[in-house]
Amino acid sequence: MAFPGTGKIWMNGRQVEWKDANIHVASHVIHYGSGVFEGARCYETKRGSACFRLDAHMRRLMDSARIYRMDVPYTQAQLTDAVVDLIKVNQFKACYIRPLVYRGYAQLGVNPEGCPVDVAIMLWEWGSYFTKEALEVGLDVKVSTWARIAPNTMPGMAKSVANYANSQLIKMEAVAEGYAEGIALDTQGNLSEGSGQNIFVVREGIIYTPPVGSSILAGITRDSVVTIARDLGLEVREQVMPREMLYIADEVFFVGTAVEVTPIKSVDRIKVGAGRRGPITQVLQQRFFDIVGGEAPDTHGWLQYLESSEPATSRVATRR
Repeated sequence: MAFPGTGKIWMNGRQVEWKDANIHVASHVIHYGSGVFEGARCYETKRGSACFRLDAHMRRLMDSARIYRMDVPYTQAQLTDAVVDLIKVNQFKACYIRPLVYRGYAQLGVNPEGCPVDVAIMLWEWGSYFTKEALEVGLDVKVSTWARIAPNTMPGMAKSVANYANSQLIKMEAVAEGYAEGIALDTQGNLSEGSGQNIFVVREGIIYTPPVGSSILAGITRDSVVTIARDLGLEVREQVMPREMLYIADEVFFVGTAVEVTPIKSVDRIKVGAGRRGPITQVLQQRFFDIVGGEAPDTHGWLQYLESSEPATSRVATRR
């Protein structure tokens, strides 16, 4: 992923040039990881550009901030408007959306109170996270030696900057050992999630996924795939699963905003099913791409079309 280096970034109610979107080195977030963020997508469809479940992503951003006692100085509606307006200003037809709420520059110490709560929104053009071959065949992954964060240490339901230190260790270890990704277990040794993806297991036609209590992020793409599967008449069970479910599965796949729906062809060098994308994964993947591409009916109202959104430039967001 390469950043464009040009275009506009939204910072505290103002659109600034990419090169000018800077923060002070003494900002609290740099020293203590005091930030929360989101990752969403805008897709190009036949009807025009549309954000996928932007309302849900922005709600989770506000929820994450609340968990960390951060009083966001903008409303959810103001930030949603800012995203839509920023996409239009940058003239993107499709892009990745990264809102960030963070503790800024005032003082340093573990207690963040007294530091301002700042907000920024970045956009960049970003296609598939993995290759076309990976989407069609699958990934080689490993079970990480790093466990997911225990529920009573750091809140897994918050999409926190700090949580991704754990994700980095999982990802780097996997790549260093020749795998595309890692799968983490929770502190009880049960399946949790990937470095930045939720995981699904298929066995004898039933789709399984770990529950929120297994130290996972309550993924919005995860929720979407569960909904799509049930719409198609497939059975989905959210339940605690041991590690060995990966080795006896008929299919395994990742889901997430970045990875979308990506199959897994092996785990710890043990072939999953036929060693390539399975039929249930393929059906879910195709339906997902059809919905976000505007090829299938959006029966759940997940797409927010930019052409139907009122320009926000006339109502610049101000801090509450």
